[in-house]
Amino acid sequence: MRAPSLNPRRTRARIGILALISIATLLNYMDRAVMGVAAPSLTAELRISPEMMGFIFSAFSWTYAAAQIPGGLLLDRLGTRITYAGSLILWSFFTLLHGIAGNVAMLFGFRLALGVAEAPCYPCNSRILSSWFPQDERARANSVYAVGQYAGLAFFSPLLFWIVGSFGWRALFLIAGGLGVAFGLVMYAHYRDPNESPRVNQAELDYIRAGGGLTTTRQESAAPFSWANVRTLLARRQILGASIGQFCGNSTLVFFLTWFPTYLATERGMDWLKSGTFAVLPYIAASAGVLLGGQVSDLLIRRTGSANIGRKLPIVAGLLLASTIVAANFVESNTLVIAIMSIAFFGQGMVNLGWTLIADVAPRQFVGLTGGVFNLCANLAGIVTPIVVGLIVGQTGSFYGALAFIGILALIGAAAYVFIVGDVKRVELD
Repeated sequence: MRAPSLNPRRTRARIGILALISIATLLNYMDRAVMGVAAPSLTAELRISPEMMGFIFSAFSWTYAAAQIPGGLLLDRLGTRITYAGSLILWSFFTLLHGIAGNVAMLFGFRLALGVAEAPCYPCNSRILSSWFPQDERARANSVYAVGQYAGLAFFSPLLFWIVGSFGWRALFLIAGGLGVAFGLVMYAHYRDPNESPRVNQAELDYIRAGGGLTTTRQESAAPFSWANVRTLLARRQILGASIGQFCGNSTLVFFLTWFPTYLATERGMDWLKSGTFAVLPYIAASAGVLLGGQVSDLLIRRTGSANIGRKLPIVAGLLLASTIVAANFVESNTLVIAIMSIAFFGQGMVNLGWTLIADVAPRQFVGLTGGVFNLCANLAGIVTPIVVGLIVGQTGSFYGALAFIGILALIGAAAYVFIVGDVKRVELD
C-alpha cells in the first residue's frame, strides 16, 4: 500500500491507460480490415475466386472464436501487461507476413494465425476497465474505444487505399504490421496495473477502489466454463434472443470489414482514390450510431423507467436501418449507394448497445460466461457471412443476392429482439 499522497488532488493516470487501449483496439480492427482494402488487387494478382476469398476472409474468425477461452486463461496466468503486449506484437507480425504471401495456402494460414493472436485483446480490455475504472466510468470508457474502432477506420481508410494504389497491396500489410509491432513495444513499456503504476497516486487508487475497481469480484469469477452452463443460458429467452440479434447485427459489420471495398471497386466501378474517400462516410456514420445509441438508451430509461423501451427500441431501430442496405441494389447513383451504406452502418453502430442489454439480463452467477456466449455468437457472423457472400458473388457474379442476405439477417435480428428477448430483466437461475 502506498503512503497517502501529500497532494490530495488525485491523478488521472487512467486516462492515459484508456488512450493506450484505444490505440491498441484501433490497430486490432485495422489489421482485420486491411485484407478487405487489399482484396481487389490481391485477388487479381493471386487469381483468387470470390468463393475462395470468402473462406480466406472467414478464416480469421475460425481461430479467433476458438481461442477466446484459451486467451482468457493465458491472461489469468501471465497478467495484462505481458499478455496484451505479446498479443499485439504477434498479431502485428502475422499481419506483416500477409505481405509476403505467394499463394492461397499462405494467406489462409496467416489469417488463422492472426485470429489466434488477436484473441486476448478484448479480454484484456475488459480486465483493464474493471481494474482501472470505477463502475460509473466504465460505460463511457468502453464507448471511447468502441467508437475509436469505427472512427479510426474511417479516417485511416483514405490513407490505406492510397497506399495500395501507390505502393501495392503488399506494402499495406508490411506498413500496418510494422506499426503494430512498434506499438506493442510501447504498450509493454508504458502499461502497468494500478498498484504498480508510477503515474498514479494514492488518491486516484482510493477513488478507483471506492468505485469497485482494482480487483475482480468473486461474483465475476464464480462460474467456470462448461457446455452444460452454456446450454442453461441459451435456454433463457433473453439470452437466446439477444445472441441471435447480435449474430444478425454483426453480419453487417463483417460485410463492411471484408467485402465492402471489393463491392465498391467491382460492383460500382469506383477507382481506388474515390473508393478510399467514399469508404470514410459509412464508418463515420457507424461511429455516430454507437454514440447516439448509448445516449438515446440512457435518455429513454430516465424518461420512461422501462428497460424494455430504453434498451430494445434503439437496437431494433438500428437493425431496421441496417436492413436498408438492400436498397443499394436498386439505385444507379454511387452517391446514393454511399448514402444507403452510411444509413445501414449507422444502424449497425446502434446495435452495439446489445452489449449493455446482455449485461442487464446476465444471471449474477454467470456474468462472465454470458458475455462469452454472446461474444461467440458475434464471432460466428465473422465465420458465416464472408463465406456466404463469397459463394453468392462467385455463383452469380453480382452482389445483389449478398446485400439481400445481409438485409434479411438484419430483419431477423430485429424480430429476435421483439419476439424472443421478452422483458429486459436479470435472469434468475436456481
